[in-house]
Amino acid sequence: MSIRRLSPELVNQIAAGEIIERPASVLKELLENALDAGAGAIQVDIEAGGTRLIRVRDDGRGMAAADLALAVESHATSKIAALDDLEHIATLGFRGEALPSIASVAALRITSRPMDADHGHMLAAGDERTPVPAPHPPGTTVEVRDLFHSVPARRKFLRTERTELRHIQELVRRVALGRPEVAFRLTHNGRELLHLPALPAERSEQRVAELMGHAFTEAALRLDTEAAGLRLQGWIGLPTAARGQPDLQYVYLNGRMIRDRLVTQALRRAYADVLFKDRFPAYLLHLQMDPALVDVNVHPTKHEVRFRDGRLVFDFLHRQITRALAHGGAAAAVSSAEAGDADARVESVSVSAPWRGDVRGGPASRPAFHAAPRPGHLPLPVAEARAVYAGPADATPAGEAEPDHTGAGGQGVPRLGHAVAQIHGVYVLAESATGLILVDMHAAHERIVYERLKHQYAQEGIARQPLLMPVAVAVTPGEADLAEDSRALLEAVGLEVDRAGPEQLRLRTVPALLARADGEALLRDVLADLRAHEGMAAVEARQRHLLATMGCHGSVRANRRLTLTEQENLLREMERTPNIDQCNHGRPTWVALEMADLDRLFLRGR
Repeated sequence: MSIRRLSPELVNQIAAGEIIERPASVLKELLENALDAGAGAIQVDIEAGGTRLIRVRDDGRGMAAADLALAVESHATSKIAALDDLEHIATLGFRGEALPSIASVAALRITSRPMDADHGHMLAAGDERTPVPAPHPPGTTVEVRDLFHSVPARRKFLRTERTELRHIQELVRRVALGRPEVAFRLTHNGRELLHLPALPAERSEQRVAELMGHAFTEAALRLDTEAAGLRLQGWIGLPTAARGQPDLQYVYLNGRMIRDRLVTQALRRAYADVLFKDRFPAYLLHLQMDPALVDVNVHPTKHEVRFRDGRLVFDFLHRQITRALAHGGAAAAVSSAEAGDADARVESVSVSAPWRGDVRGGPASRPAFHAAPRPGHLPLPVAEARAVYAGPADATPAGEAEPDHTGAGGQGVPRLGHAVAQIHGVYVLAESATGLILVDMHAAHERIVYERLKHQYAQEGIARQPLLMPVAVAVTPGEADLAEDSRALLEAVGLEVDRAGPEQLRLRTVPALLARADGEALLRDVLADLRAHEGMAAVEARQRHLLATMGCHGSVRANRRLTLTEQENLLREMERTPNIDQCNHGRPTWVALEMADLDRLFLRGR
């Protein structure tokens, strides 16, 4: 067969195959055009899940008759003019493919009027592409009817009306979340499904609450951070409010919706240390950067991007989300020095507490109480915990009095209140300024030990404590081989182990923070963790798992009775510990009940 030139209609249908997958794909292109035109209000009307009608009306700049005729021509656009323009694209659309592609698979009609024109013009895409005068307010209306009528094979791949409508609703939500200053209205078969008024920047959280739910806003931190020419704003859900599926994850780059693998991996890694297994965080994030530093001309759908310096973007996202999570809950008063964050590139960081209290657990919003000053000691007589809190200089004076519950030097009630009692050797009950707090002492102490190990590892490596007599540990040949192969990794976390025989290891040092722990049990736990994560490629991930295992092993156990002083100092240490709102496995370490919640339990005031 000889080579031939394809007809414009066939070229457009091929392009439509990449851009137009379903009705929501059509709507995405039309919404992006409306936003690029400066729309302040957008009306979307849908019929039959978008297969019969998709109508988008905006109040943007509109188009003159000459531009209207060009709008449906292939690769005709007002957004770029030269090759250099591709280096700093600031608009959502730029390819000039969307409208011709839509016109090739559906009946397309466009009516538009510029602000300074007396009347508008209408163009029905087809053989006759001559705009005719038509009444219309300033702005543009695009109607797409009978989608895929010219390619019935494609229509067979569409889902049910309900499924296609669900995709459309999700798209409108996604677009509206990124542009709270624009009003949106969505109807389906004449019934209104969504009506969102335009909001100023200071009230944008109302849009977030309406579209992502109050459960998200009640357990989310507001973030505004800058570094290395990048800015990150938005909301990140707290780990204790993680979800069973990744359905509330929205990321925008310079106002553009993106689904980028690098960004997803950076966020997943930032949450890896605090999430319960098989759970997904919720977040709404706006990343801003110089358009010249990112290539959005990667795929026709424009969801994927390519960063010029991917390592910088990854590190920035990971550092800032990690830092916000570490400082955002009960440990909001912790300083960067105590958290071990020494990123000198950070220009400004602001993390706001969750918006409302949440009786269901974890870091509910509270007044900004003054945290108690760092005590000079923490008299926990528990052997495996003593070294975690205090060095030799922090010894407890004999005959020490119980803590003064009038507050820290009269400065107010600490964030986690004051200890009242221990319940069944498992929970610590504290009285806060607004109600009560329950602390899982093992889970909280586990996080404290883990964060101390992490901080020490990051600063100077894990300090080791030589054992007076090496501990012989009987193992399987496989475990012995694993210990030999992982010797460098074990030494990095404070464990010096050598092989004494085919089925025996000798443990010579342990981490100084766990000097009084059971060495044999600790080594067995670490070997089990190594075996479970043997396939991990990242050394850092394996180290993190090992430190978490040792943190769990070295924490105070349940059924251990603590004095009131010990309970009080545990609360103060929690307030200084990053990520304290959940243990190493993602379980919550504390929950709060406000007085109003207690009153409801006992029907007070009714």
